[in-house]
Amino acid sequence: MAHRGKKYQAAIAKVDRDKGYSVDDALKLVAETKVAKFDETVDIAIALGVDSRKTDQMVRGAVTLPQGLGKEIRTVVFAKGKAEKQAKEAGSDFVGGEELVEKILTEGWMDFESVIATPDMMSQVSKLGRVLGPRGLMPNPKTGTVTTDVAKAVKEAKQGKVEYKLDKAGIVHAAIGKVSFGPERLAENLGVLMEALRRAKPAAAKGVYVKKVTVSTTMGPGIQIDRNIF
Repeated sequence: MAHRGKKYQAAIAKVDRDKGYSVDDALKLVAETKVAKFDETVDIAIALGVDSRKTDQMVRGAVTLPQGLGKEIRTVVFAKGKAEKQAKEAGSDFVGGEELVEKILTEGWMDFESVIATPDMMSQVSKLGRVLGPRGLMPNPKTGTVTTDVAKAVKEAKQGKVEYKLDKAGIVHAAIGKVSFGPERLAENLGVLMEALRRAKPAAAKGVYVKKVTVSTTMGPGIQIDRNIF
């Protein structure tokens, strides 16, 4: 087990690992267990009662958080013609076609956090699967990042759109803001995310859907929220 510093040890001592906290108490504790000097991201992990091995129980989608994420999101849009112009007018940081695909493949260029593409560009963008896939950046119709309405997609990305996907362990990981947001703003983002997950519940899922909810700062200890709240 990796050695933990004094700040982390002091932070974890404040957390009752066997307790399921209320949302408000958990988010207040998040601020108290902040370890780093910078404004840490607040992350959430939701264990769901689904079988990630079965395609009919996959949980995947995207939701725009009302309070945003507290950071600038740089977008790249793969589009041509009218859609290219719309993406530029919407404020996308980078817009282009095959030349951007080549730049990523040959130069390792990754100066962006969100990737959007029109359907007709996916034959080119598919070449980036091995690069974008592991980073969770591959455009997908289910998350609204493969679309003809690129202006809307750019706007949503910059407002704080979060993509969520069940991992192999049956857990959804997502960011819900920054510590500096405070409990109220974080709680609003958390509520919107949890509602999106409820709506995404697969029809094939049986039994308890939300099994465990844990919130933490990027470098801090996990704090369990009472799952019965959700």
